[in-house]
Parts: sequence; structure tokens; C-alpha cells
Amino acid sequence: MPPPTTDYSRHEHHEFLSAAGEALADVKLQSALAKLGDTLGQRNRDAFAAMAESNLLRERARAIKDATLAELDHHLETLEASVVRRGGHVHFADDGAAACRIVLDVIRAAGANRVVKSKSMTNEEIHLNRALESAAVEVVETDFGEYILQVAKQRPSHLVAPAVHLRIGEVAEILSRDAGRSLPVDAVELAAYARQRLRSAFALADVGITGANFAVAETGTIVLVSNEGNIRLSTSLPRVHIAILGIEKVIPKLSDLPVFLKVLARAATGQKLSVYTSLVTGPRRPGELDGPDEFHVVLLDNGRSRILAGPLRESLFCIRCGACLNACPIFRNVGGHAYGGVYSGPIGAVLTPLYDGLAANHHLPHASSLCGACQAACPVKIAIPNMLIQLREQLHAEPGELSRLEALAYRIWARAVRSPRLYRMGTWLATRTLGRWCRGRGWLRRLPGALGGWTASRDFPAPAPRRFRDWWREQEQ
Repeated sequence: MPPPTTDYSRHEHHEFLSAAGEALADVKLQSALAKLGDTLGQRNRDAFAAMAESNLLRERARAIKDATLAELDHHLETLEASVVRRGGHVHFADDGAAACRIVLDVIRAAGANRVVKSKSMTNEEIHLNRALESAAVEVVETDFGEYILQVAKQRPSHLVAPAVHLRIGEVAEILSRDAGRSLPVDAVELAAYARQRLRSAFALADVGITGANFAVAETGTIVLVSNEGNIRLSTSLPRVHIAILGIEKVIPKLSDLPVFLKVLARAATGQKLSVYTSLVTGPRRPGELDGPDEFHVVLLDNGRSRILAGPLRESLFCIRCGACLNACPIFRNVGGHAYGGVYSGPIGAVLTPLYDGLAANHHLPHASSLCGACQAACPVKIAIPNMLIQLREQLHAEPGELSRLEALAYRIWARAVRSPRLYRMGTWLATRTLGRWCRGRGWLRRLPGALGGWTASRDFPAPAPRRFRDWWREQEQ
């Protein structure tokens, strides 16, 4: 049975507000997301709390990332030389289209037409499945969650748990259509069906395509982390292995790897270490029983060099663990598809505008309460709230981006906070009117005009009935 093609028209949009509204009204989605913070999010917190000096380890991971990006050109040259020295091939792709052409060229040169893929957000970023299917290449996703979504013709909604938006009953319904028979609503039985279904795909595949969690420049090693074992089958059975990774995934030395393995597993799933950690270094050598005859590494830029030279280079520290998604109150209410791009959640609100354009994704920098939960959960301490504020500043600097009323409000506010006299007058007026009017309640339940968007779903805190400076003056007297 050939794998289904993916419906790429779904979940690709730039309308965050309308998509978020639909998500909030989706009872099934809300049920699926309800426990996300108490499962993956809590496991993240517990795992780091149980680890001695975890804060120092996270600082070390961050420092390695920072130092590596400062000399990225050198480390990429070292990685290329190391891969080639061990019999592999390295390809550089300026953008997603170039990466897809490189992959198709390798597949055609190998005379292949069957591909198995492991989970990879980089492959999603370049829309690889679309390119392969258009070229009549048979593609099968082998991660359980990704396979479910391929059958359902959907896109992933989470960096680590791609099908987290689905409940088990929905999964059973999806896989029953694939099986042509009714499957039980039981996780073990559904996983057993997928395992049996994928065995023949592994055996028949000519090419295995993976991403990479890390690439070690010193040895030319591609590091792949999973909990299912499908990656090992995807890299060892097919005669050609293609690894596609962003240029920011490189780390200098093999001795740096344990630092990232410790923080990645804890941040992603709360484990001390993922079940499978595969280190792939070149093609199969003489005398080895398994492994590919050809090993190709595709290094993707796709805007990363531009980001590296800009003020938001810290976004390239991301190791795609999904911890910020699990901690974010916005993501936990609207899910990943509302963001419209490949990357969702707080880091997606930064990456999608950087990769796909700020003007087309102007709502995403505002899709955050700036509470800081994302930064607290991040294993490399990326200052996501600061980057969102910078994107908002860039957005508001664009001519015509703000309405006249909004622009006027910002000008008045900026003028007031720069003038002590105007600020004192404004706070005095607010406390003597709204502050005393709401003295008993402490909250405004309805704001007028465009401000009503705030109170449509929550109350607005009213000003205090007395200013701090008034209280301080009384204390002095």
C-alpha cells in the first residue's frame, strides 16, 4: 500500500488570530492540550531540579553554542573535511529549494524511488516530502507520530511530540482507515500496528533520510536522538543515507556532546538520556554488516547566515527540544497549528518571522504574554522574551504597520514616560477616576473600543486608588 500524500494546504497560513480563535473553540483540541503542561512541562522541571548543578550545565551548553557560532565558518570547514575523510559527501544548500534539489539528485543517481524518513523539523522546514512526492518518489515517515500525521494528511504541531494535538480515539480512527479495518482504542495495539506496517518499508527502502540533532566537526559524526529505534533502521538498512541539518547544528568536539545530550533529553521529555542515541560516522566500512554504502550530509543555510550576522543570532542556539512550547500558556491553549509555520510556540514566534518574513507573520511576535516561562524552561537559556520585543520593535518601525490611533497612543505614552510632570499628572488622574471607581472590585471587566480585545477573555487590573508616591509622602510626614 503506497503512503498517502500530505495535504499541504492545511496548517499553512499567516492568520494567527483567526486560527487561535478556532483552536480555542475546538473542544477536542482543548482536551488534548489540557495536560501538556502537567506532563512534558512538569517532567522538564522535575528532571532539572533532580540534577545537581543543572544551572551550570545549561550555562555550559549555552557557552559552547555561543563560541561555536562565533567561528561557525571554521567549524563547518572542519566538519566537511572530517566527513569527506571518512568516505562521506558534503553538500551546501543556500535555501530549501536547493536542499530538495540536492536530495533528489542523490536519489536519482542511486537509481532509487523508495525513501524512509525519520522525524526532522529541518526536513519539514524545506517541505521535503512535497518535493519528493512531486518527483514520484515513495516516502514513508517512520516516527510513530509523524506516520500518524502522514496518514491523516496533517502537519506536525509540536517539535518533539508531532501528534500531541490528537487524542487516542482520533489516532485509532486515523489508523483504522489506513488498515482498512477497525483498530482498538489502545495505545499498545495501535503502536503494534504501525510497527508491523513499517517493517516492510524499512526492508524495501533504497534511501534513508534523517535530520541531525548535532554534527561533531572534529570527527564528522552525525548524532541522532530518538526513543523509538526507527532512526537506526532508517540509517542502517537502506544503501544510501542522507542527513539534512541546519548549519547551526555543528558542535566543535566529541567531548562537547555529553553536555548537550544531558540537557536535550531532560528538556524534551524529562529523561536522563533518550532511549536511542546513534552516532553515525561515514558509510559502511569493509567487514561491517550493516550501514549505508553512501553517506551524504546536506548543510542548510536558509537564512541562518543572515540571522547570524544580526541582533537575533541567539535564536540559533535552539536545539529543538520543545521545552518552551510545553511551558508557554499561549501554546498550551491554541496548539501548534495556529502558528501557521513549521516552528510553533515561543521559539516559533521568533524563527518563523526570521525565516519566512516578519511582515507576513506580524501577529507572531505578539503571540506571547512575555511571562518568561519559555526562557526559564530553555536548556540553553535563550532570551526569547527579549527577542520577541525586538521583533515587535522592528515591526512597529515599518511604515503603515500601525493604525493612526495606535500610533498616536504610542506617541502619547512615549511622551508621558519621558516627562516626570506628565507622568505624575497621568497617574494622579488614573487613581482619582478609575482607581476610586473600581476601589471595591479592583478589576475592569470591559474596556471600550479596540481595548475590548483584552477584556473579551479576562479582566483588566484597575489602577490603585492611591499612588505609591502619595503613600510615600504620607510616610515621610
